[in-house]
Amino acid sequence: MKDGVPIMLGYLAVSFTFGIEALKAGLTIGQAVLMSAMNLTSAGQFASLSVIAAAGSYVELALSQLIINLRYCLMSCSLSQKIDPQAPFYHRFFVAYGNTDEVFALSAAAKGYVSPVYSYGVILVAVFGWTMGTFLGAVAGSILPARVLSALGVALYGMFIAIVVPPATESRVLRRLILAAMLVSTLFTYAPLLRDISSGVRVMILTVGLAALAAWLAPVKEEAQ
Repeated sequence: MKDGVPIMLGYLAVSFTFGIEALKAGLTIGQAVLMSAMNLTSAGQFASLSVIAAAGSYVELALSQLIINLRYCLMSCSLSQKIDPQAPFYHRFFVAYGNTDEVFALSAAAKGYVSPVYSYGVILVAVFGWTMGTFLGAVAGSILPARVLSALGVALYGMFIAIVVPPATESRVLRRLILAAMLVSTLFTYAPLLRDISSGVRVMILTVGLAALAAWLAPVKEEAQ
C-alpha cells in the first residue's frame, strides 16, 4: 500500500478531471464513480464519454473499450509469469482487475515472484485514489462556476502532453505517428462524410489503422539473444 501511494495521488488528480467531464456528458455522480470503480482505465473512460454523449450503441462502446484497453491483455500475460506459482489460480482474476499501467510497472519491477497480496495492496490504494478523485470532480462539477470548470478541464490535456511528449522526443517514428494521428483526426472532424462517422468508430479506425501502418513501415527490430 505504501508503494501505491504515488499512484493514488496521480490518479486523484487525473480522475478529478474525469469527474467533471462525466457530468458534462450527462452522467450522475453515482454513475461516474461506479464507472471508475469498475473500469479503472483513464484512456478508456475518457473515450467512452464521447460515445455516451453521442448516444452511441453498446456494441460501439464495447469495441472501442476492447481496442483501447487491449494493451492490458499483454501486461496481464507478462504479469502472470511473475505471480507466485504457489498462489491459487483465482488470484489472477482479481489481480487482472487492477492491472493498470502503473500497477504493472511496480509489479514487474519487483524482484523475484510477486505475491498477489502485494498487488492487492497497490490496487487498493490506486482504486481509492481513482474513485475518490472522480467523486470530488463530479461534486465540483455540480457546484463550481463554468469558468472554473473550464480551467480545471485543462488538466486532462496536461496529462496527455505529459504522456506523449517525453517518448516523442526520443523517437522520430513516434513523432511522425503523432503528427499523422493529429492530421487524420482533423480530417475526420471536418471533411464531408468522414465527419458523420461516430466518435467511437473514429477512435477505433485511428487506433488500429495508424498503429498497423506504423508497425508495417517501421517495425521494431528484435534484439538478438
